[in-house]
Amino acid sequence: MTAERILSISDLEAAASKKLPGATREFFNSGATNQVTVRENSSAYQKYRLLPRVLKDVSQVSTKISVFGREIAFPLCVSPAGLQGMAHPDAELATSKACAKAGVNMGVSSYANHSVEQITTTGKEIGPIYHVMQLYSMTDREKEARIVCRAEASGCKAIFLTADSPVMGVRYNEWRNEGFKPPAGLAYPMIEKTSEQIQSQSHDDGFSSFNSDSHSWEKEIPWLRSITNMQIWIKGVLTPEDVETAIEYGCDGVVISNHGGRQLDETPATIDALPACAKAARGRISIHIDGGIRSGSDIFKALALGAECCWVGRPMLWGLAYNGQEGVELMLDILYREFQRCMQLTGCKSISEISPSSLGIVRSDGPLARL
Repeated sequence: MTAERILSISDLEAAASKKLPGATREFFNSGATNQVTVRENSSAYQKYRLLPRVLKDVSQVSTKISVFGREIAFPLCVSPAGLQGMAHPDAELATSKACAKAGVNMGVSSYANHSVEQITTTGKEIGPIYHVMQLYSMTDREKEARIVCRAEASGCKAIFLTADSPVMGVRYNEWRNEGFKPPAGLAYPMIEKTSEQIQSQSHDDGFSSFNSDSHSWEKEIPWLRSITNMQIWIKGVLTPEDVETAIEYGCDGVVISNHGGRQLDETPATIDALPACAKAARGRISIHIDGGIRSGSDIFKALALGAECCWVGRPMLWGLAYNGQEGVELMLDILYREFQRCMQLTGCKSISEISPSSLGIVRSDGPLARL
């Protein structure tokens, strides 16, 4: 399949899936237990309908927003996703270049196969780019502090503390694949694990060996504030109550996320959790979202329901597997063009014009409901 025939993210997924070994494909694409949340993260978007306003002058549409004090091309960034070296040898370096070229921000995973220093430097060689560092609560506080300090020294603007992972989710596909291990030769430089150490245990056991299941708001947030000046965001929020707690602890933002359906199955799709969380925020804290975004209209719907920016993980991995840096660039270009066209066709010439009035919701018992 040539690049010209890949017109959508579903095309990209299909092309990437043909290239990836079975165990790698399952690791990237699957989630916890019965895969309910993985499926619904995307399908939930389909019940929302776009309500265009017509005869609007959309000849000059601006898709730009400001995130972390920097203007980006459109309201999309690339999520921190680990083990990109399984998708392509250039791994996070290719992703960083693609994000810099497209004018969007990038998250760096603690499970990255390249160091944060390499990733940030490589991206900045292409153009201006901001990075954030994803972080787990660790039993080894000194090692965790080293990750934070390295990220800040490398120019990262925020810590994304993953809060939904006191333990790893029940992932049948990993257990069926002999406990799943990445290919030999891949290391985790941020959590200071060599390939040999990684090969000595399963992915599940490796996670349990460093992650802290005794994390808490009162321990994590004040400690992070004491060692860094970066913004502190909580990734993995699904309830208004946790939005309120994040505000109480002075966090800078939350990412409405269910870990791509890879942690607790049968949690709500993020787009369904978003409206109540955005309502609770009342503009007091930034609200971003990830999970299931597969088109430009999905981005539009998320913004209409209260998100300020969206993040994508699997689409990046599919682009990377398909054609390295150029594949990630293709993914970002598809979503950018679809989002811009969606704005024009709904009569919105700026991000500020996207609102709940732009959407309806399908009802089984009657006409389309207005939000």
